[in-house]
Amino acid sequence: MKNLSVTTFIHILFSVAIAILIATFLLFLSWDKDRHKIEEFKRYQLISITFLSNLKLNPNKEELQHLYKELQVKPVPPESLKKIKELIATKGETIFSGGSVIGQVRVFRVGEKHYIYVQRMEYNLMLEDDRAKNYYFEIAVTSGIFLIGLLLLLYLAVLKKLYPLKRLHRQIQRFAKGDMQTRITYKYDDEIGKIAKSFDDAIVHINQLSASKNLFMRNLMHELKTPITKGRIVVEMMEDESTKKVLVRAFERMNELISELAELERVTTQSFEPNFEYVMLGEIIEQSKELLMSTNSCIETEIRDMALTTDKNLMALVLKNLIDNGIKYGEDKCILLRTNGNRIEVVSRGSALEHPLTYYTEPFSQAEKRSSGFGLGLYIVHSILQKLGYRLEYRHEEGKNIFALVPEK
Repeated sequence: MKNLSVTTFIHILFSVAIAILIATFLLFLSWDKDRHKIEEFKRYQLISITFLSNLKLNPNKEELQHLYKELQVKPVPPESLKKIKELIATKGETIFSGGSVIGQVRVFRVGEKHYIYVQRMEYNLMLEDDRAKNYYFEIAVTSGIFLIGLLLLLYLAVLKKLYPLKRLHRQIQRFAKGDMQTRITYKYDDEIGKIAKSFDDAIVHINQLSASKNLFMRNLMHELKTPITKGRIVVEMMEDESTKKVLVRAFERMNELISELAELERVTTQSFEPNFEYVMLGEIIEQSKELLMSTNSCIETEIRDMALTTDKNLMALVLKNLIDNGIKYGEDKCILLRTNGNRIEVVSRGSALEHPLTYYTEPFSQAEKRSSGFGLGLYIVHSILQKLGYRLEYRHEEGKNIFALVPEK
């Protein structure tokens, strides 16, 4: 029940309600039919007893007329008697038969009319049931149809009222997939309208924040690039090699930070979509080595060259960051790159991480002793892997830190 959508729940609720109403209506009709039969039997039994008892007393014409009126019957005219007998013989159905030694009474049904035949010695009476017809059955049927129709109208009205939720859901999905220009509109000021307006206000606010962030990042990187470039030019003209080396490294680290921030902005953009292609793992590893821009890197490989469907450039960046971390923080400054089934593992020797992996996948978070780096490497790795359908796992075994890239199932 917890996972049922509101629409499905309403379908089930109204289906059950309509089924219960129809079942109750059919039970009522069955009960009313049985009740009608019992009433008919009692009425004709009363007529049988009353007529036979009174005919035994040889009533006169006035007494018979009073009896007809009291029992709500009327005699069939002599001119119609032959025709009625023919109808009874061909189409009649006996619905009651009773009497005693003093006479017999039979009741026939022909269409909607009932005829009562009373026979006692010289009395042979053909009577027509003159009781006013009741419309209980017709009223019950009309009421049942009305209630079912009303319930169906309510059902359709509720579905129509909920239909804007589907439209709202589609608009929110478009925004979630990166369509930042999506606007959510709803013309009524009911609860759904208030929700739509709140989402629309949130979208406007998010777009404003995103635009401000992008402007800030671009201005920041632009303003940093200019002094770094000028600083490098000045440093190259210095004669003191030791000071020159320190300053060059400082400027290089600033460039690294700007590059990481630029890549972070690109990857974490909501509208960013990877360029998936069919590529061999070996090609990705070679490209990641080129990105390291270091000829002294100690990298060993134990890989099974397998085909991947992924973004070659992004996956190379992921491996570059993991290899770079392994070299920077490893005890022997070496890493082992290997495959384990469908997992790609980066192994380096060193102590276990002090914090859970989630601590290091947050931006600008790093262990206190790690002074090199900016704490963005694993955050970029984590962000890219989410786009590529992978997850990052970590374990420490036999004095080695092992970071594994695992495809999501």
